[in-house]
Amino acid sequence: MDIVRSKNGVSIRLPEDRWFHITEEHSEMAGYYFEVLETVEQPEVIYEGKADECLAVREVEKDKFIVVVYREVSNEDGFIITAFLTKRKRQLERRQKLWPR
Repeated sequence: MDIVRSKNGVSIRLPEDRWFHITEEHSEMAGYYFEVLETVEQPEVIYEGKADECLAVREVEKDKFIVVVYREVSNEDGFIITAFLTKRKRQLERRQKLWPR
């Protein structure tokens, strides 16, 4: 299990079973393990999710973005829910921007 820090300084966990779930649901993510962690630590932007989660976004190729959905459970602890690739940046931009403000 790897742990990274969010922009809020919260430890965000990526347990093995979560990574397995992510790669089962989104097979294209298999080679992006470190990019997932990096996106939480160094996103280009963070949007608000629908149920108190954060969506960290980072461009990985021209017009291709990695989105990492995670939840900060407390000031010290959180976890990654899922991650996926998208080209639909406009859809993300409709959400409330949390960072940078």
